[in-house]
Amino acid sequence: MMIITGIVYEALPFLLQGAVTTISLVVSALFFGFIIGLPLAIGQVYGCLWVKKIINIYVWFFRGLPVLVLLFLFYYGLFSITGLNISAFLSAVLVLGLRSAAYQSQIFRGSIQSISEGQLMAASALGMNKLKAVWNIILPQALRLSIPGWSNEYPAMLTESSITYAIGVTEVLTRGSFIASRTYQPMPIYLTCAVIFLFLSYLGLKMLHILEIKFKIPGFE
Repeated sequence: MMIITGIVYEALPFLLQGAVTTISLVVSALFFGFIIGLPLAIGQVYGCLWVKKIINIYVWFFRGLPVLVLLFLFYYGLFSITGLNISAFLSAVLVLGLRSAAYQSQIFRGSIQSISEGQLMAASALGMNKLKAVWNIILPQALRLSIPGWSNEYPAMLTESSITYAIGVTEVLTRGSFIASRTYQPMPIYLTCAVIFLFLSYLGLKMLHILEIKFKIPGFE
């Protein structure tokens, strides 16, 4: 028991460095997914027919393939073939962000569609064009309504980040596997990794819950 405790104690700083990489990866991918997902949602609701079809294909592609397959297709395939010298970390951010954008677009789409069309009509009657009405009236409400659904993306992204070990990202699981292979004590190391993931999940969800309460629209259920 003392030996196992000592191994975990010595490994913890190394694993926590991996936790910093993990949280950086998750936050970056979520932000990238948000930047792409929001326009995709707007296009699905207000775009013309061919725009909707293209977005539907995008969503179908990135939601239909496993994360590991996408990582290999982009990191060892597209990025390699095109000669792009992109690090494993940046590749993971791009792939996870593109995948998250597909899911986030559906969250935002549902929130946008939950806003009454009468608000657009009222804005038009006041002389606002459709673009301004969507930007100034629909989106502020839709984004606030989407926080509960969007919160689910965080733990999902946190879970998927562990798969990036396959392309060499030095996140928590990668570092844990490195230590386990050298100490021949995999169980305590992987249990420590699990505790780190659970803590990161709890912390992120707690912050998002506070954000949800702060920006909740009174009277809108």
